[in-house]
Amino acid sequence: MTESGKTAVVLVNLGTPDKAEPGAVKRYLREFLSDSRVVEGKGLRRLLWLSVLNGIILNVRPGKVAKAYASIWEDDSPMRKILDKQVAELQVMLQHECNEHAPDVYAAMTYGNPGLTPLLEKLSNSHYEKVLLVPMYPQYSATTTAPVYDQVAKFQLKQRKVLDIRIVNSYFDHPKYVEVLANQIRGFREEQGQADKLILSYHGIPKEYFDKGDPYPAQCHKTSELLAAELGLAESEWMTTFQSRFGPAEWMQPYTDKTLESLPEKGIKSVQITCPAFSADCLETLEEIAIENREVFEEAGGESYKYIPALNAEPGFIQLLATLVKEQAGDWVGAR
Repeated sequence: MTESGKTAVVLVNLGTPDKAEPGAVKRYLREFLSDSRVVEGKGLRRLLWLSVLNGIILNVRPGKVAKAYASIWEDDSPMRKILDKQVAELQVMLQHECNEHAPDVYAAMTYGNPGLTPLLEKLSNSHYEKVLLVPMYPQYSATTTAPVYDQVAKFQLKQRKVLDIRIVNSYFDHPKYVEVLANQIRGFREEQGQADKLILSYHGIPKEYFDKGDPYPAQCHKTSELLAAELGLAESEWMTTFQSRFGPAEWMQPYTDKTLESLPEKGIKSVQITCPAFSADCLETLEEIAIENREVFEEAGGESYKYIPALNAEPGFIQLLATLVKEQAGDWVGAR
């Protein structure tokens, strides 16, 4: 590969604070919640939201969120550590499979560090010409994947010579993705046994966004259906729920926490829960699902609650990422 035509692959996750401290969390939440893709609204509605965000939320919520982050924090954010490992493992795999055509693999975040836009600037200044972005969201949403497109568009507008950028839009129904998810669950059940119910919990979005055409909920349900079929589960053995709602508006239902609260009185005393929309364990899985929702279930009379980890840097998931690279940019990386 010549110096003037280098190729990069960038794994892009949502973002995380730099530290589990209120100040760092406040900076992160300001950037994240100020994005009109995340909290939609125009005109007066937009001004009202920004007023509430800066006047109330950013003065109240960071302390609580920082405490939650502190409960899962190691020497860094789990999401950032896992993303770095995914990058390293994918680099090794692509070097093995693509030889001299192997691209260089980088990590980026839509919000926080390492930032996507600064990375694109660095790549442009370092003689890269071709860049494949892989948003780490299997299911597309205007709240997660679309901001990646937005940042690319804003970056390209400032360039005299634009980068050749491709973006993986989604992979919610990719056979390899479904296979890897199924294998993760099978392996967990071989060690831990089965439960009365398998719950597939996805990050929620406001119902209003779905009503306006966001395909995310439909893609979540499709992933669940394909996964249940791959596992050979009866309809009574699994269900799809949505977690992490924020604010008073209605979000996609059924809600994960409310579902867990209701199951014991229906005779379902043991559950296993996993989060197929998350490519890396993070606050929403390690704290909200593995800790908070366990308490909800047990306080309602549940007896056994087990969280099945995200795919993280499992070899099968890294192979899926390599497959996506070769499918989307095979002409760049000499894929056979």
